[in-house]
Amino acid sequence: MKNPILRLAIPNILSNITVPLVGIVDLALMGHMDSEIHLNAIAIGGTIFSFIYMSFGFLRMGTTGFIAQAHGSKDGEKLVHIFSRALLVAFSIATVLLVLQLPIGMLSVYLLNAGDEINSLALEYFHIRIFAAPATLALYAIMGWFIGRQDTKTPLFIALLININNVAFNVLFIYAFDMKSSGVAWGTVIAQYIGFTVGMFLIFKRNKELWKKWIWVKVIEGKELKKFFLVNRDIFIRTLLLIITITFFTASSARMGKEILAVNTILFQFFLFFTYFIDGFANAAEALVGKHIGENNRYGIKILITKIFTWGFIISLPFAFSYFIFGKQLMLILTNLQNIIDAAGPYIIWIGIMPILSFAAFIWDGVYVGAMAAKAMRNSMLISSLLVFFPLYFILHPILGNHGLWIAFNAFLFSRGLILHLLAKRYIY
Repeated sequence: MKNPILRLAIPNILSNITVPLVGIVDLALMGHMDSEIHLNAIAIGGTIFSFIYMSFGFLRMGTTGFIAQAHGSKDGEKLVHIFSRALLVAFSIATVLLVLQLPIGMLSVYLLNAGDEINSLALEYFHIRIFAAPATLALYAIMGWFIGRQDTKTPLFIALLININNVAFNVLFIYAFDMKSSGVAWGTVIAQYIGFTVGMFLIFKRNKELWKKWIWVKVIEGKELKKFFLVNRDIFIRTLLLIITITFFTASSARMGKEILAVNTILFQFFLFFTYFIDGFANAAEALVGKHIGENNRYGIKILITKIFTWGFIISLPFAFSYFIFGKQLMLILTNLQNIIDAAGPYIIWIGIMPILSFAAFIWDGVYVGAMAAKAMRNSMLISSLLVFFPLYFILHPILGNHGLWIAFNAFLFSRGLILHLLAKRYIY
C-alpha cells in the first residue's frame, strides 16, 4: 500500500478490534456455565487488570515515540538501548505487581465488593492472571518497537496469535478440565507468554546486526534513563486522569439508577468502538511524526498532520451519521430490553456528535507521542478534566441530569483536542 498513513493505520485498527473480541468470547463461555458467579468473577477480575494495564499504557506510547525518532535518524545503537530500557522498566513494574499482589488483590475486591463468593473467585482469577504481568508489560515495549519502526503488520500478527491461543486455551481448560473462571485466567497467562516469546524472537531474528551494538552501561545511562522516565511520567499522569474521568462517568451513571447505568454503559460501547478505529490513525501519527522528527523534517510534519487530520475527520463522519440515524437499531446488537432502548433515545444525540468532537484529541495524542511532547499531553488533560469536565458536570448535572453528564464528557473530549491544537505551534511545528 503506497499511502503510508493507511499502510500503518489499517493493521492497527484490525489489531485494536481483536482485543474486545476475546473478552466477548470469555464472557460468552462463562455466561453458559451453571451459575452467573463465574461470569461476574471474570468481570471483576477483568476490571482490575484493565485499570492496572491501562495505567501502564505509557510503556507502549513512550517506547513508540523514542523508537520512531531513533528510526528516523537511523541510529541503530540508540534503537536497541531504548528497547532494552523499556524492557527493564516493564520487568521492574511487573516485579512490583507480583510482590504486592496480595494487598492489590484484597484492596481491589474490597473496592469492587460483589459479595463473598464472587470476591473469592475474582481473587483466584487475579492471583493466576497476575503472573502474566511480565509478558503483558513487555509486550507494550515490543509493540512500541514495531510501530516505531513503521511496522504495524507484525503487531497485528502477534495480537491475532495471542487472541487465538487465548480462546483455544480457554476452551480447553473450561471444557476439558472443568476449570471455569480459573481456566480463563490460565488461558490468558499462557497466551501472553506465547505472544511475548514470538515478539522477542522476531525482534532478535530481524535485527541481528543491531544487537551487536548493545552495551549494558548505555541501557542504564543516567541521562537517558531520566529522559525516559520524565516522558513516561507525564504520559502516566495523563492516562491516570483519563481513567479517573471515565471512572467518574461510570460512577455518576450508577448513582442515577440501574436504567441510566445500563443506557450509558451501552452508549459508551459505541464511543469505544469508534476509538478502535481512530486510534489506528493516532498510532500511525506516532510512528510517522517520530520518524520525521528523527529525520529533522519539519515541513514533512506539517503535511503529515494535515493529511492525517483529514483522514480522522473522514473516519468520524460515518460513525456520527450511523449513531444519529441508526442509534436505536444498533442498540439491539447489545440488548433486547426495550425499556433500555427507549430510555436511551434522548441521549443518542450526545453519542452522535462525539466522533466529530473527539477525533482531534486522539489524532493530536498520536502527534504529541511521536514528538515526545508528553508535558503538553499532561497539561491538556489536567485542564480538560479538572477545569472543564468536573466543573461542567457539577454545574449542569443538578439541572439537566444525565444530559449534563454527557455534555460535560463531550466538552472534555473536545477541549483536549482544542488545547493540543493551540499548543502545537510551541511543541510540534
